[in-house]
Amino acid sequence: MKAKNYMMAVNKLKDQSSVARAAILKATTIAGSGHPGGSMSSIDMLLALYEYANIGHQNFNQEVRDRIIISNGHISPGVYSALALNGFFDMNDFISQFRLAGSIFEGHVERDTPGVEWGSGNLGQGLSAGCGFALSSKLKSIDNRVYVLMGDGEQQKGQLSEARRFAVKYGLNNLTALIDYNRLQIGGDIGEIMPQNIVANYESDGWKVIEIDGHSYKEIYAALDQAEKNDAPTLILAHTVMGKGVAFMENKEQYHGAALKEEQLSKALEELNQPNDFKHLKEMRADFFKAHQPLECVMPPHKIINELSIDIDNIRKYDDPIDNRSAWGNALTDIANGMKEHYKDTFCPVAVFDCDLQGSVKTKDFEKVLPNNFIQCGISEHHTATIAGSISIENVLTFFADFGVFGIDETYNQHRLNDINMTNLKLIVTHVGLDVGEDGKTHQCLDYVGMMRNLFHFKVIVPVCPNQTDRVIRYVAQHKGNFLVAMGRSKVPVIRKDNGELFYDENYRFEYGKPDKLRDGKDGALLMMGSVAAKAIEATEILKQQQKSLQLWAVSSPTAVNPEMLREAAATGTIFTYEDHNVNTGLGSIVAEKLVEQGLHCKLHRFGVANYCLSGKSSDVYTHAGLDATTVSKKITELLKP
Repeated sequence: MKAKNYMMAVNKLKDQSSVARAAILKATTIAGSGHPGGSMSSIDMLLALYEYANIGHQNFNQEVRDRIIISNGHISPGVYSALALNGFFDMNDFISQFRLAGSIFEGHVERDTPGVEWGSGNLGQGLSAGCGFALSSKLKSIDNRVYVLMGDGEQQKGQLSEARRFAVKYGLNNLTALIDYNRLQIGGDIGEIMPQNIVANYESDGWKVIEIDGHSYKEIYAALDQAEKNDAPTLILAHTVMGKGVAFMENKEQYHGAALKEEQLSKALEELNQPNDFKHLKEMRADFFKAHQPLECVMPPHKIINELSIDIDNIRKYDDPIDNRSAWGNALTDIANGMKEHYKDTFCPVAVFDCDLQGSVKTKDFEKVLPNNFIQCGISEHHTATIAGSISIENVLTFFADFGVFGIDETYNQHRLNDINMTNLKLIVTHVGLDVGEDGKTHQCLDYVGMMRNLFHFKVIVPVCPNQTDRVIRYVAQHKGNFLVAMGRSKVPVIRKDNGELFYDENYRFEYGKPDKLRDGKDGALLMMGSVAAKAIEATEILKQQQKSLQLWAVSSPTAVNPEMLREAAATGTIFTYEDHNVNTGLGSIVAEKLVEQGLHCKLHRFGVANYCLSGKSSDVYTHAGLDATTVSKKITELLKP
């Protein structure tokens, strides 16, 4: 057995189990809510895992440690009690502060709680996150283990099948999943709610499966030992009893999400042979609520890969039309070459995730330079979004490249969880807006700004030119946090000054939130982003022939509209916004909000997509939507009339 003294460990865990179960019940009762049933069925596995794994409060900030991921995050009372018994924080602090505003002991596990690796909300994402941690260790040649604890009802989620296949493809034999198989979920028996064959599902995808009694420490330890020896990822299916340890709670689905009343708690504590200090705990809760002082967060520091500075000045210069997605691919290849040279024969801390679109999203050349760092996930966007997020917090520069409708619309919830987990993901999407053309309305991603501005920590960048795209990619590679970079499909002209010189020349450096004034004017201001840039310049030229001059601004950070630009634009009396995005949720709506917030008074007219559009050549689609340069300039002329 891995434990230094197996029998001593088992005796210790038996003593801890009653303490932990009592803590689970006290915490949920004092909060008046929570999930005691599953916490009690899984607590023996949790206690054994934290005893068995190479993880503790003293090494939690070290890279070479095991990882424990809790996918069924509602069992937080069980997780917190196990962590408290392993020295991460005081048990009474957890119990008295559970689900209390200002406390770090939330209803579902979150990364700001000491000892929690990954915050889990919606079920079905934990195994994907575990794959990210396990893949990171494989790439770095770190000898450690990753454990993912899941519920049985959770196995109904489709994302788990994506994660299972990925784990086998990439040989993640350092990954062990454990399922709390108590056979009950909110509505009752899992077989009646949605029949499934968990063992067959995992075995058919290439996993090793071990079935055990989830309340036998001997069997749990033996299974964990066997999993370390297996040459494939391993599932431990642990047969358990919901509400285990308290007779009136056992095998009752009502206790999945129902706390005990105080009278029931007294009876349960008596059966567990644990003291009833509930009055003292309530006093502690009242004192904390009054002080409202949360415990100090000890989250692992978020690192940035400083070595990428070796490549930042190796910019590309484009004179002829080229698609922005090719400019992104070229910049990515430059980064790969620079890192390969810098790290020589050691691991390059960069990973690119793809969903069978490498030719379209221009990641093929990266794959040629660093084939082991190119992660092909197939058509499994939900899993890919999650694994890319989890590996990005392992000090690996992580890019996930996809089409807009897949990388954003289809995976919004996964990116929301990434954002909550404070990941360091660089999400690069192509084929946004009407530029997709012939692929039609199902693939014309018109809501990417509106979607991502709902996430508090994602920065959104929509470059207008291949030269700007080149600088943007180098910028996001060197800056911490979540970024979305969105671009169209077609070739676009490079942006030039009035005198014909490149606007985004070798002296240009991208700054997030800083707009670019491409043209000056006094009759109005045209604010635009992305693929309509060339059309916007054409429209200003048409207007110029009519003796109308417009300021033209490239707003490449649409969710961070610059107030100085707005003041200058509003001073003309009229602002126009121009985008091939949903007119109700994109740049135009943001500008409208900011004008009101700043107390600026001017006319505002928004050009954008007002309905789902046709399938056809991009130029024809823009014309049909009234977003071609001729139509836009004509409308502006009419709107500028006294």
